[in-house]
Amino acid sequence: MNNKTILSAPHKNFEGIKKIDENGVEYWEARELLPLLGYKKWEKAEDVIARAARACINSSQDVDNHFHQTGKMVQIGSDTVRRIKDYKLDRYACYLIAQNGDSKKTEIALAQTYFAVQTRKQEIFEQLPDTSKRLFVRGQVCDHNKKLFRTAKQAGVTQFGLFNDAGYRGLYGMPLSEIEREKGIKKRELLDRAGSTELAANLFRITQTDEKLKKDKIQGDSSASQTHFMVGEKVRKTIKEIGGTMPENLPTEKQIKEIKKEVKQAGSTPLVNIFLSSTNLKQRSLKKMP
Repeated sequence: MNNKTILSAPHKNFEGIKKIDENGVEYWEARELLPLLGYKKWEKAEDVIARAARACINSSQDVDNHFHQTGKMVQIGSDTVRRIKDYKLDRYACYLIAQNGDSKKTEIALAQTYFAVQTRKQEIFEQLPDTSKRLFVRGQVCDHNKKLFRTAKQAGVTQFGLFNDAGYRGLYGMPLSEIEREKGIKKRELLDRAGSTELAANLFRITQTDEKLKKDKIQGDSSASQTHFMVGEKVRKTIKEIGGTMPENLPTEKQIKEIKKEVKQAGSTPLVNIFLSSTNLKQRSLKKMP
């Protein structure tokens, strides 16, 4: 096995189990992450999580912001379930776990490199101007939308227009055509005219629908569309519960293609160039965004 194969596989695995919450923030579940780091037993995994959490505290960080304890119900018998402990880990928590893991493990060495690079990308992202952040999130929506439609196709979806509209109806409380009319925008321009907050809500809708279709093995047009609607509706409910602005009431922004053109003409700063290059945004075709 060559070095290229060794290095690329863990990256794909880490990306494959990454999730995105309702605020557009990436996270990993400990019970999915730790086996990839060579920890097959949960007791050993908890030891390294505890060391990483202590390192977090020693660096004057709020540990609960990075290591959020959760739980899930699992089946242990034909008619028996029980709740097991888990953790919702942000990128910084994953980085600390990798740094505090057994350095003799090849998986740990690879994870240290991966999460160090990803943490640096996040630091750069936080320094970017709003327009560049919007370009990045729009690119994320595009990529995950493509993944969702591949999953939907595997689930037997044939009426993609209805499937797509179901998600919008759940999130916005109305079909896409009505959203466009209410916002006064052209057909198929919704995501290209959405700001970062609205894009983040759609990103959460998309990623969670993709995950649920796979996890629940949803099949058929009707069931898939209902699932998409339900996820969108739950995201909408969450926004309402936390007192956020409903997506249909968020203001439209300048067309994303115009933003991209302005950034190119003005000449990006070195900081922007580093980030855009590392995330391949310069090669992404905005014209093909669904």
